Amino acid sequence: MRFRAFAAQNMAMTTSQNDGQLQQKEAVEDDQALSRSDSLICLSLIRGSGEDSLDGLMRPRCPLTPSLSPRKRTTSQSKTEPPLLRTNKRTIYTAGRPPWYNVTGTTFKEAFVIGLCGGSASGKTTVANKIIEALDVPWVVLLSMDSFYKVLSKEEQELAARNEYNFDHPDAFDFELVVTVLRKLKKGKSIKVPVYDFTTHNRRKEWKTVYGANVVIFEGILAFANKELLKLLDMKVFVDTDSDIRLVRRLKRDITDRGRDIAGVIKQYNKFVKPAFEQYIEPTVQVADIVVPRGGENFVALDLIVQHVHSQLEKREITVRSALASAHQGQPLPKTLSVMESTPQVRGMHTIIRNKETSRDEFIFYSKRLMRLLIEHALSFLPLKPVSVETPQGTVYEGKRLSGKRITGVSILRAGETMEQALMAVCKDIRLGKILIQTNHDTGEPELHYLRLPKDLSEDYVILMDSTVSTGAAALMAVRVLLDHDVQEHKIFLLSLLMAEMGVHSVAYAFPKVRIITTAVDKNVNDEFHIIPGIGNFGDRYFGTDAPSDWYESDDGMDY
Repeated sequence: MRFRAFAAQNMAMTTSQNDGQLQQKEAVEDDQALSRSDSLICLSLIRGSGEDSLDGLMRPRCPLTPSLSPRKRTTSQSKTEPPLLRTNKRTIYTAGRPPWYNVTGTTFKEAFVIGLCGGSASGKTTVANKIIEALDVPWVVLLSMDSFYKVLSKEEQELAARNEYNFDHPDAFDFELVVTVLRKLKKGKSIKVPVYDFTTHNRRKEWKTVYGANVVIFEGILAFANKELLKLLDMKVFVDTDSDIRLVRRLKRDITDRGRDIAGVIKQYNKFVKPAFEQYIEPTVQVADIVVPRGGENFVALDLIVQHVHSQLEKREITVRSALASAHQGQPLPKTLSVMESTPQVRGMHTIIRNKETSRDEFIFYSKRLMRLLIEHALSFLPLKPVSVETPQGTVYEGKRLSGKRITGVSILRAGETMEQALMAVCKDIRLGKILIQTNHDTGEPELHYLRLPKDLSEDYVILMDSTVSTGAAALMAVRVLLDHDVQEHKIFLLSLLMAEMGVHSVAYAFPKVRIITTAVDKNVNDEFHIIPGIGNFGDRYFGTDAPSDWYESDDGMDY
């Protein structure tokens, strides 16, 4: 898809013209063989005078979307902050996403990546925020090229302090890291983004952890300057702003936010910024799919972008739960499943917690007993190595010890968190992580909302805990998250008090090396994906937050 928007002064665009041009855009998209000149769309736009004029820029600006925070550039855009963006329409989560895998556990569709390029202070971040708000999708990641400046040597820092270092040259950026990070993010994997401090011209020690999304927006002055980077961009947008306006914005930003003097800013602009724009940035407009004059105030061009992204997202939709429900029917239970022996004690405890008349106190008490037994049973599958110890009597005892590095527990919130106490009771000083996966009540699909995992999991045995597993969609998502954090598949143990056969098959088919351990397996799942006969909504019964009847077994505790 290639189409560009050009500004034509003193020329109005009528509704019929706009409709005709949108039809032309669709025709261009359908014909991949068109030459570049034939695939361009000219949008006749009126250049506004108000706030984008020099006089308007010198006055305090009133943002079009007051809920969006103004840009602060003391540090790079990827500084650590809450993983959400509040707009006047909704809360947009910038860490997490709905399922990015199919029933086999592999990636279904990659994220849609928009590249935003333009000169310094052209309004790229404003355009990005406008696109995010207009898209009205809950999972977006905004990645700034400012985060990927190279670490300066002592000599380069001294040059930077004297405004003698060229931050607008391609050599100032770590393109290898940019490509690596964006490639992983496009595939839905977790990434760590450096935080660049513009006062010290160094990366801070803490890096921001970001997960995948429906849409990734990558913005930077040289976003189109690297061939490998261009291959990762699904849509390329060039923000075209008058050079005088960009200079005024840069003066305001560098003097107000970075404490620089006006002479130094002008010197740097004339020596580095302006030449770099003419040599490296402006020529890349040729590879852009869309050119947006006047930045965030060009609503026609923004609407064009949003329409195309929505059409692409519709092609990437996936309904995991329904797909899982129709798969693996009539198959024998996998060898990776281990069900605790149904002793009279276990059977008796199941009778109590399955009974809808059981009080909350008894439900908690017997659930905890079952959890403790389940944890002890699961630990018996950990690999042990022989070890000799000397007893107080001076004799040698031939025993066993865990052969792995360590054990880490990860709970799927909310109901999976109830199993943490039993795990900590039998595993001293164990590390814990949490994953929040909740149902989208509009789509019925699981969505990843929160993620907190310990560092360096690659060599750990991970005990993944959830109270119940129905279709296995949430468990699949949690396992996929662990794999994306370099946990080895055969070192993941999925523990649940109760599972449906469908959920067991789903997890075992997608991840055949994951060990599945439970106290009982029920055969059926109804049309609403509830386990039959089941246990009810475990989270509501445990925490005493019984939901209305129409919510019953639809949230956490009754897995997906």
